[in-house]
Amino acid sequence: MNLFFAMLVAHALADYPLQGDFLSRAKNRHAPLPGVPWYQALGAHAIIHGAAVALITGSTVLGLAEVVVHAVTDDLKTSGRIDYNADQAIHITAKAIWAAAAIWVFGS
Repeated sequence: MNLFFAMLVAHALADYPLQGDFLSRAKNRHAPLPGVPWYQALGAHAIIHGAAVALITGSTVLGLAEVVVHAVTDDLKTSGRIDYNADQAIHITAKAIWAAAAIWVFGS
């Protein structure tokens, strides 16, 4: 439960204050900021999340999985294919899966 809680705290930090208005707007492929490649902004945001997962779980593999899931989920949201609530539900579910995987594999 401590791993899951730590990842929820990290998610709240990475999705709000660490993302900020710039990354929030720049990561949108359908309305990118002029001169800012959307995929770089989305990638940077997803890597911040992945780094948090890797640091908390001690697993680079889970961190990389988070990068992929987070990037795909946010791209779906900015494309209008899912809404904010679905976006957050996917992110939280992913954190639960990463916590369970870390406990199963590492016993921590």
